[in-house]
Amino acid sequence: MLMLSRTAAALYWLGRYVERADFIARLVEATIRLDALSARPAGEAAWQSALAVSYNDEAFAATGANLNQTNVACFLTLDASHPGSIVRCLETARNNARAVRTALTREAWTAINRAWWLFQNRASTGGATATLNLVEQVKGETRGFEGAIHRMMRNEATLLIQLGAAVERADNTARLVDVKYHLLLPEGESVGGVVDRDQWTTILQTVSAVTAYRWLYSEGLQPANVIDLLVSHPELPRSLAACVEESVALLNQLARRTGLQGEADRMARARMARTQKTHTADVIVSGLHEHLAAFIQENAMLDAAIARQFRFI
Repeated sequence: MLMLSRTAAALYWLGRYVERADFIARLVEATIRLDALSARPAGEAAWQSALAVSYNDEAFAATGANLNQTNVACFLTLDASHPGSIVRCLETARNNARAVRTALTREAWTAINRAWWLFQNRASTGGATATLNLVEQVKGETRGFEGAIHRMMRNEATLLIQLGAAVERADNTARLVDVKYHLLLPEGESVGGVVDRDQWTTILQTVSAVTAYRWLYSEGLQPANVIDLLVSHPELPRSLAACVEESVALLNQLARRTGLQGEADRMARARMARTQKTHTADVIVSGLHEHLAAFIQENAMLDAAIARQFRFI
């Protein structure tokens, strides 16, 4: 059965905004731990990278605030004045969920509503420990939402939410790897040095891939292996390969249920075919930044094609 375009759009963007809130929470958590636990505190470079990964660097610079943990953590979590904070992502997700309330189970609605309530009447993050507690609660509620969606009936609503999440996840991982590889290492620090290793470990923590890395690679932490895991291994749910394959599968299921098939399906299948033929070593040699920038652009084009195909606009 074909649903109204505004309902389809609300479901798709519900998936995207919950995934985005979860990612920013993970990013804040990992950056705090990098700053506190690394052999050489990362300081401004780590927080500048967190802003760059989340596309919030220009908005933060416009505030004129000092670049430090307190200010950036608050900006990325509690600051409702810009759309890139956790609170704004959750607010937008909740508004979309409310618009399609009858398409969701009680568990799914409760998880997103509880996540939103975490930020009500909260004036500050209250330091590193309190911030870690807050983002851990956000992660718990977003995981609860994801679990509730997986337990819902496999209909168009579920598939659109998951498709939005897959598209958002692909964008997040690509930007995370790109910023680390292209921008993050402070001037004067050596590739493979203490700071470099701490930063790559933080990348793995952000995408919950530390254990997966240890299972797959026995030679210790190597940047090329981290890139290989996050780009080419579909076994890892947050890898680019996994997000690409998931997008194709979800679009196929939606086509069978709605009869809507077209540009987005063709783009997603073509991207998967290229991804499956791509070797990480070749990408690094030819230019990882260029590869990831092209992927991010293509992901945005796929997002626009999905909107046209399902008549969001």
